Amino acid sequence: MNGEVTARDDRSIWLKIWQFPLVAMMVAVALLVLAGIATSALFTELLPDAFGGDWQQVVALLTLTALSFVIYKLAIRHLGRKKHDDLPLDLRAIKDTALGFAGGGALITICVALAALFGVYTVSGMGAFSDWPAIVLMAGIYAGFFEELLLRGVIFRWLEEFAGSWIALALSSLIFGFGHAGNDNATFFSSLAIAIEAGILLGAAYMLTRSLWLAVGLHAGWNVVQGMWDVPISGNDFDGIVDATMSGPALLAGGGFGLEATVFALLVATGAGLWMLVLAARRGRIVKPSWSRKGHPITAY
Repeated sequence: MNGEVTARDDRSIWLKIWQFPLVAMMVAVALLVLAGIATSALFTELLPDAFGGDWQQVVALLTLTALSFVIYKLAIRHLGRKKHDDLPLDLRAIKDTALGFAGGGALITICVALAALFGVYTVSGMGAFSDWPAIVLMAGIYAGFFEELLLRGVIFRWLEEFAGSWIALALSSLIFGFGHAGNDNATFFSSLAIAIEAGILLGAAYMLTRSLWLAVGLHAGWNVVQGMWDVPISGNDFDGIVDATMSGPALLAGGGFGLEATVFALLVATGAGLWMLVLAARRGRIVKPSWSRKGHPITAY
């Protein structure tokens, strides 16, 4: 005997199944998928031309963002055995989101500066910034919120509860990275690069704060400022506040996908992510796999 006492679990078999981390994860994913289907039906069947042009898609995605938030608050946060709200509405939410936005913008700006220093990024004049709705509302608010809710707030959260922090970080990062494989100009390297640099950065932000707001801010700030610098956002080209071009070796210029497929982003974003992982480990935010906790609940948050 080693003197350890294993916590007794008196739940029924059905409650154990319902609260099993991977079951909770699948239920949460299903709810978000249903939200997407409902939003699509609303704007394609009932309101096909309500806003017209690009605004139709913008409003649809913002509606999905709002609906996802409501579904999270009413249902998803109550799933699983350990209840936890990753979207608390308090002053810390404002602080973490603002800090994340500034941090994400600063990180991508460093990448732009390095690309300019190596001669693969050149500004030729001012841009019209005519794509601001897509940059700010879609690439910023929608992508920053919905993708973080799905990848870190659902997939990472319950993979971590089942398999521990490190396996959850690896798997959620790969899902996130290769989820961009269908984007314009995407390659195996661009997907792997996003998995490493963004997966580690955003996963570490969640592990460190045990909230989604810092990750949401980082994601949104990176995307918005990247678009403002007239750099393709994950392969999608937008009109920024400057008119710029990127040309040169793919590892430096991104091969049309943008800076996320370059060594600059790999070094800068991954470095910031590893720094936050070290902080998370020092603060005891690492979760052990369920099979090594010996019946004890998660204590990292």
